[in-house]
Amino acid sequence: MIKVGIIGGSGLDNPKILKNAQEITIATPYGSPSSVLTKGLIEDREVVIIARHGKNHSIYPSKVNYRANIWALKELGCTHILASTAVGSLREEIAPGHLVFPDQFIDHTRKRETTFFDEDVVVHTPFSEPFCPHLLNTLAASAEGMGIPYHQKKTVITIEGPRFSTRAESHMFRSWNADVINMSTVPEVVLAREKKMHYAVIAMSTDYDCWHEEEEPVTWEMILSTMKKNAENVINLFLAVIPQLKEYEDICLQ
Repeated sequence: MIKVGIIGGSGLDNPKILKNAQEITIATPYGSPSSVLTKGLIEDREVVIIARHGKNHSIYPSKVNYRANIWALKELGCTHILASTAVGSLREEIAPGHLVFPDQFIDHTRKRETTFFDEDVVVHTPFSEPFCPHLLNTLAASAEGMGIPYHQKKTVITIEGPRFSTRAESHMFRSWNADVINMSTVPEVVLAREKKMHYAVIAMSTDYDCWHEEEEPVTWEMILSTMKKNAENVINLFLAVIPQLKEYEDICLQ
């Protein structure tokens, strides 16, 4: 049975999108999740929402307990995860306000717990295709039908944060063929794969990082402003995509 976890980024963890919402507190072997979890329905599909950075956005990226968050969603029966995130654009064509559905990532983090397999057994997880192709295609088809500007087949680079990039770093990431940049996708996507959960990101471009010298350098206030203006598109995608999901076989999880 399909059950969907929503990992909400900045301002995108609103439980009001759920019918019959109820809060759940859960303990995990890895400590407490970032927030209480909210369980409810979107149409007839069971959904669980968690706030990645806490309900008051009080947890900075490197301190997010990614293992606890993913473990809690799995424990509550989630089979799929749709994760929202703010990203900086490293490409001219990915304008602020556009959505991006990455299919690859580059890990540029340094301090995070990145696996559940750190005791007793060594497991080498295949990762050539890190995101769920079926979810990505469903997101793209829905965005197309809704007239939302979007981009597919892009690479997200995740940096440690909480600081933003220098201009030199931003140009380096562009030279690595990264298309967008954030601070949260890794290790979230890795842990979801280890738990054999279908995972995709709805990434909202909020700025041009700092490589684009004709644009104002990114600030947190700029990110929040763009997210607030465009959060409705992301929420509408959740509402459109989640009821569509059907059982399917994903060879990446085998």
